[in-house]
Amino acid sequence: MEKPSRMAIVKSLEQLSLLGALTDDYKLSDPVGLQMARLPLDPLYSKALIMASDFKCLEEMLIIVAMLSVESIFYFPREKIDEARAARKSFLSSEGDHITLLNVYRAATECLKKSKAANRKEKTVEKSLNRWCRENFINNRSLKHARDVHSQIKGHVQQMGLVISSCGDEMVQFRRCLTASFFLNAALKEPDGSYRAIASSQNVQIHPSSVLFRTKPDCIIFNELVRTNQNYVRNLTRVDPLWLPELAPQYYEAQKNSCMLWAILVFMFCKLIVLVKLFI
Repeated sequence: MEKPSRMAIVKSLEQLSLLGALTDDYKLSDPVGLQMARLPLDPLYSKALIMASDFKCLEEMLIIVAMLSVESIFYFPREKIDEARAARKSFLSSEGDHITLLNVYRAATECLKKSKAANRKEKTVEKSLNRWCRENFINNRSLKHARDVHSQIKGHVQQMGLVISSCGDEMVQFRRCLTASFFLNAALKEPDGSYRAIASSQNVQIHPSSVLFRTKPDCIIFNELVRTNQNYVRNLTRVDPLWLPELAPQYYEAQKNSCMLWAILVFMFCKLIVLVKLFI
C-alpha cells in the first residue's frame, strides 16, 4: 500500500476536524469522534448516520448509505432501453438521486414483505424479489449487496445506542439532514448552467445519469466526483442554499470561508432580483 502524501494527511485531518471528529489537539472528540471511529465507513457516511439520529431520519440514512456503498442499482440493456427508462421513472424523485434510491429500497422491502406475508419459503421469497428486480430493471446483485450492508451498519448503530426512527415521507427534513451531513460537497449553479463546488471552487457538471440532469436546480449536494474530460458529480439532492450556513456554521461562517458565505448570499440576492422582475 502506497504511503499517503503529507498533503493528503493534512486534508484528511482538516475534514475530520470540520466534521467535529477531532478536538483542537487532534484527539477523537467525545462523543462524535468516538462514535465515528466505531463505524467501518467513510467519515462522511459515519457522520451522516450520527446526524440522522438527531434529525430523526436514521432509518432513511441507513438505506442511503447502504445504497451509495454498492455499484449502480439501475441497469439499462440496449435491447430494452426504453422499457428500462420507463421502469426507472416509477422510482424517480424530483428532489434528486438520494430519494430515488430510497424509493427503490422501500419498494424492494415492500415486495419482500408481501412475499413473506403469503407464508412463502425463503427461497420463494428471494425468487419473488429477483423477478421484481428483472421487471423493474434493478441490478439484483447490487440490491442484495445493499441489503447486506444495511444489515451490518444497522447492527453497528444499534450497538452504539443510536435511535433508529423514520421521517416517513417528510423529505424536507431528510434533505436538511443530507445537507448537514454532506455540506462539504455542495455546489451552486453558475450563470452558464454549470456548477461550482463551493469547497474546492472546481467547475463541475451534473452527470447524465442523475435524475437532476435536465432540471438543474440552483444548489445541490453530491456524493461522488467523477473526473473524465470534465468533472461530473453524481448522487445529488437539490437543497436550499441558505441551509448551508444554517446547518454547517462551523464551515460556512468561518473566517477563511467568508468568501463562500458571501457567494451564497450574492447568489440568493441575484435570484431575488430575478423574482422581483418577474412580478413587475
